[in-house]
Amino acid sequence: MSTRHDLSLERHEYLKRTRQQKLLVLLAQIILLVLFFSCWELAARLRWIDPFLTSQPSRILQTLIALYKNGSLYVHIGTTIWETFVGFTAGMIGGILIAIVLWWSNFLARVADPYLVVFNALPKVALGPILIVWMGNGQPAIIAMALLISIIITIINMLHGFRSVDEDKIKLLKTFGATRGQVLCKVVLPASLSSVISALKVNVGLSLVGVIMGEFLVSRAGLGYLILYGSQVFKMDTVMTSVIILAATAAAMHLGVAWLEKKLLKWQQ
Repeated sequence: MSTRHDLSLERHEYLKRTRQQKLLVLLAQIILLVLFFSCWELAARLRWIDPFLTSQPSRILQTLIALYKNGSLYVHIGTTIWETFVGFTAGMIGGILIAIVLWWSNFLARVADPYLVVFNALPKVALGPILIVWMGNGQPAIIAMALLISIIITIINMLHGFRSVDEDKIKLLKTFGATRGQVLCKVVLPASLSSVISALKVNVGLSLVGVIMGEFLVSRAGLGYLILYGSQVFKMDTVMTSVIILAATAAAMHLGVAWLEKKLLKWQQ
């Protein structure tokens, strides 16, 4: 009885230390962020840096309020998030399905391998003008850019994950008469969950990059459009405000993927 009580106390202390460490890390992150913006504001006010070129937190806040009041803030954020979500989702689903086909057929995998390497190395921004000609001057071209960036990485990562599954487990199922489809569903896909999570983490950032690149080339709304417009008319307040919003958006998407990761790991257990 005392042993169980001691173990319970040790576990309680361990959980308490873990919570304290998380709080300390969060507090340090907040302090670092506050210090960064405080130093930035101070340097601009003391003219150590030129606020016309670098802007400053107070002017960014004013620009943010102005965008909110004229109703364009949610339009630009919503446009970028929607384009990123569509490109990200299509890239993940399409990449996983193509990776399954390539795992299923070793012949197709060998044929596709050099093309995957070339497309992965190819700068996707070079395809931007082609996408505009093919798909027009609108959202489809931007989403296609995000899709192109994310889908190749997904295929490569997932195919590598499928091939890394323990061969002994696959052979064991085959000895019991399992079909290739059963091997895929019962062993390969569950064992490749870490690859799915890795692809999610990578693709959420790559899809956002693809959308911003697309918005630089062709857009009428979105954070990329705001950045491009601000730089063209030399409104650095607009540019820096857009960059800060973009950073916050990327952080929110990362938190969303982290939440999804926890759900997937809980489902696996």
